[in-house]
Amino acid sequence: MIRLNRLTAILIHLQSKRVVKAQEIADRFEISLRTVYRDIRALEETGIPIGAEAGIGYFLEDYHLPPVMFTNNEVSSLLFGAKLVEKLADNSIKESYESALYKIKSVLKHPDQEHLDLLDPSIEISEKFSTESVSSSHLTPIQQAIVQRKVLEIEYFSPYSETTTNRFINPIGLYHYGSGWHLIAFCHTRDDYRDFRVDRIKTLSETSEYFKKHDFHSLDKYLKEVKNEVQKEEVCINVSKDRARYMYEQKKNWGWVSEEDCGDYVKMVFKINHLHGMAHWLLSFGKTVSIERPEKLKSIMKGLAIEIYEHYIS
Repeated sequence: MIRLNRLTAILIHLQSKRVVKAQEIADRFEISLRTVYRDIRALEETGIPIGAEAGIGYFLEDYHLPPVMFTNNEVSSLLFGAKLVEKLADNSIKESYESALYKIKSVLKHPDQEHLDLLDPSIEISEKFSTESVSSSHLTPIQQAIVQRKVLEIEYFSPYSETTTNRFINPIGLYHYGSGWHLIAFCHTRDDYRDFRVDRIKTLSETSEYFKKHDFHSLDKYLKEVKNEVQKEEVCINVSKDRARYMYEQKKNWGWVSEEDCGDYVKMVFKINHLHGMAHWLLSFGKTVSIERPEKLKSIMKGLAIEIYEHYIS
């Protein structure tokens, strides 16, 4: 990146947060800390009031850039983000994002506005990508509670027991996986961390209580601990070459690790959490797949095959 462009980008970065660490700047722009210090000094020499606290970071002292002009690529990315928000977010986020996007579009140059209008009908996201949680309006108040560290009261529906329970929780983060958004929180009732599907939260309200951030896990720490707790199992399969090519688009979703060309077939190795899920996937490839290990997966496959056989001969 040209240094002048980097200096401008660093200044914008400084304006985006109250305090920015030198390492954060180095990581974003892939430069050394020494270069960060030189760039900050160069900005200061132009008269920009940059404050610094040892061991904490840099901050701007009552200084704001004039309105920022967007590049064509940045304008395109805004539209792409809008398409994702439409599918992934709930009503509270959609409305706020749409309002913000209109404000941004109002200050764009006319060629950029026309670019967006032409590009809009050419980008779509499959309905299969949408989530059940889009009909709720909980994501915005949840985000506010996470930042403000406020205790929430929720009514949560469990499809397994078909019951609705009242919970008081300390929200620590939002995580999207599977088919929807999940609120990770410390549950007062269970005295432990719990994963709540946002679309199963019937009601949500703030309480007047606050919790101390340092007394509870960060989202990153929680996810790392969950990942470490899950014992992944190694699966080794042999797939005929004419069928192996049909696995390439999906294999990474099933923890693909490596593969080896063995002549007439391909040996594939996976690391997975759930053998039953993989068994259902492998079943669609019929006898073109053979399992080397583990034996438990073979047994699951046999059980599924018998179940299907009995279903169709009855």
